[in-house]
Amino acid sequence: MKHLLFGLTTFILFGCATGTTMTQQSDSAVPIVASLPDLGPAPELTNDIWLNVDSPLRLADLRGKVVIVEMWTFGCINCKNVIPSLKEWHSKYKDQGLVIIGNHFPEFSYEADLSNLKDAIARNDIQYAVAQDNDGATWRAYKNHYWPALYLIDKQGHIRYVHIGEGRYKETEENIKALLEETY
Repeated sequence: MKHLLFGLTTFILFGCATGTTMTQQSDSAVPIVASLPDLGPAPELTNDIWLNVDSPLRLADLRGKVVIVEMWTFGCINCKNVIPSLKEWHSKYKDQGLVIIGNHFPEFSYEADLSNLKDAIARNDIQYAVAQDNDGATWRAYKNHYWPALYLIDKQGHIRYVHIGEGRYKETEENIKALLEETY
């Protein structure tokens, strides 16, 4: 089993990042979220190429919003399987203060081509912001090693939840709602 070391907290691949113990992978075993741990300030986004937005997004400008930074690449089947949930959350919660950012870090050279990325965004009807991260600056700033990976960031710019891989959609959505309800 692979591990991702982030700060002082270790997240087990496909495991629960909330600090609760879970013995099942199914969404039916969703823990009640009393409070999410503060995993520290989220690294700032430095990407220059952005799609679906008028200008580059910066976390400093998104204070007061809940942000998901999703590490993905369009050729990854696991990433493709997460897109429907991201699209649903974007549609459901964008007016309540959720901002989703797809940080696209390519695994293969054809994924680095901007026109291929644009085609993938259109093909998947992705409406939320996508940042091209061909040099991996954001990927490395988050010390990320996996596609897909979701970083849920609170209104103050702190990482509060991390999920690696597919699944745990209900748990993730409950954490989104909990962070949206927090006062800033």
